[in-house]
Amino acid sequence: MTPETTHDTSRHQAGILKAVPALARHLFFALDSVTELPNALNRIAPLADGDATVVGLGESLVRAAGGRMDGLRPFPTLSGSPVDIPSTQHGLWCWLRGDDRGELLHRGRRIEAALAPALRLVLATEAFRYGKGLDLTGYEDGTENPEGDEALAVAFTSTGADSLLGGSFAAVQHWRHDLDHFERLPGNEQDHIMGRRKSDNQELEDAPESSHVKRTAQESFDPEAFVVRRSMPWTDGAQSGLVFLAFGHSVDAFEAQLRRMAGLDDGIVDALFRFSQPVTGGYYWCPPMRDGRIDLRIPGR
Repeated sequence: MTPETTHDTSRHQAGILKAVPALARHLFFALDSVTELPNALNRIAPLADGDATVVGLGESLVRAAGGRMDGLRPFPTLSGSPVDIPSTQHGLWCWLRGDDRGELLHRGRRIEAALAPALRLVLATEAFRYGKGLDLTGYEDGTENPEGDEALAVAFTSTGADSLLGGSFAAVQHWRHDLDHFERLPGNEQDHIMGRRKSDNQELEDAPESSHVKRTAQESFDPEAFVVRRSMPWTDGAQSGLVFLAFGHSVDAFEAQLRRMAGLDDGIVDALFRFSQPVTGGYYWCPPMRDGRIDLRIPGR
């Protein structure tokens, strides 16, 4: 799958590889003041431990602050696809993990206050674990996630400048499901959309090429396109879906999967689009830890 590498796990934001929490809160911020940014990042450092709170920087924030991060780019606007995949790139993203909704709310408020006036909160999404890690459709999410040393090699950088070793790239998308439409479909048709049986999570050999499993089979890409998924369902009023979250040592593997899902490789669109649509999309650099804190210095400065 991936060449074996040695990782100093003390440099990783530990929350990236921990199991999906009971509850989460995703916060997305826009940059309002470059001048105030250094002070804001200093203030958030004690609040973000890389475990209960994972932090990622967007390319626009790094560039505005005069930095440069190899491999970090804005989320792509894919042209030529018959489906819409939006780019809604933000300057900074926080993934708050926990098991108490009120505590997550107040932790988010402290982070928002610490980042002002440099960064302004523009989107907050509450997510939750469904069952033992199911999508709201009832299908298991992230079945082929790498584990152990393979997960370390997939999720974290192990080459390049020393200050960047142990960092990770995150891809974040909100997918909005039409569950009423999906639930009206016969069970075998649902299974063929996903490429797995809901009853036992087994892959279907006779699933169509448009099935989600076949579109995203990580070992079928050249090079292989493995990512570590930490997706969770979300709901807001009448709307609901999945906050898709994937980590990698680059964004290339995720982007290869996304292009194939959109039909840009062979004209076959992922059947997932029959009932679900992405409504956001962003890439973020999750810096490594230094002396027990996230290293929030702007890379490349």
